[in-house]
Amino acid sequence: RMAARRVLKAVLVDLSGTLHVEDSAVPGAQEALKRQATFFDFLGQVISALLAQRCFLKLRSAPVTIRFVTNTTKECKRDLLERLTKLGFDIVESEIFTSLTAARNLVEQKQVRPLLLLDDKALPDFTGIATDNPNAVVVGLAPESFHYEMMNRAFRLVLDGAPLIAIHKARYFKKKDGLALGPGPFVAGLEYATDTKATVVGKPEKTFFLEALRGTGCAPEEAVMIGDDCRDDVGGAQNAGMRGILVRTGKYRPADENKINPAPYLTCESFPEAVEHILAHLL
Repeated sequence: RMAARRVLKAVLVDLSGTLHVEDSAVPGAQEALKRQATFFDFLGQVISALLAQRCFLKLRSAPVTIRFVTNTTKECKRDLLERLTKLGFDIVESEIFTSLTAARNLVEQKQVRPLLLLDDKALPDFTGIATDNPNAVVVGLAPESFHYEMMNRAFRLVLDGAPLIAIHKARYFKKKDGLALGPGPFVAGLEYATDTKATVVGKPEKTFFLEALRGTGCAPEEAVMIGDDCRDDVGGAQNAGMRGILVRTGKYRPADENKINPAPYLTCESFPEAVEHILAHLL
């Protein structure tokens, strides 16, 4: 398998659980990104004989494309970038691809007016979308909306033919005080009650990963995904033709690597260890 692989051109990195958990960075994650940038820049500049002067250029000057891909629906892209910047991560907004963006794109394509079951902090990513007299339902992580009255409203809309759009169907996610229910169980409840299937736009859908690579000039076989969710991050990426590296941080649970087939390309203790493997073996 390795003999037939193409040269690595892109690295997709999950955010929550991989680089940070809420407002705490995974130990060593910021340094791993900086170390990655230095090494990549070294490779890119050797042929131009400018290594000595330019070995510390930023990641965006490196010959490997980086995308930070996330299913988070707890906050809009602007707030997410602010959180990451405060944690010391050198990331620009254009490098972030979220499931909220994918969901908005689908709403615009379908030309529908959604009932948005989203956290208030995620709503700015839907600015300009008409929501009066809704004829569609969009479900993200929305603890304040997951009560009987709101769920029943969504149920009636879907029962009457409104499309059900799930930003993702994650079972749970990691908080500082432990694991917490994700939107998946609530989407499944609506599917069960209405005898319909939601259109899922986030990880682990193949279209999400391919959309994240759009504009990079990179084929799936030339990309690797790093994440803490064995099914959504690693399994989804591998189903799309990429390699997947599972990290034992965030929502990882013992033996998660045995829950998908094929198994992860690699399982590492953390993001920094995954970066070290990429530098040593995939370039």
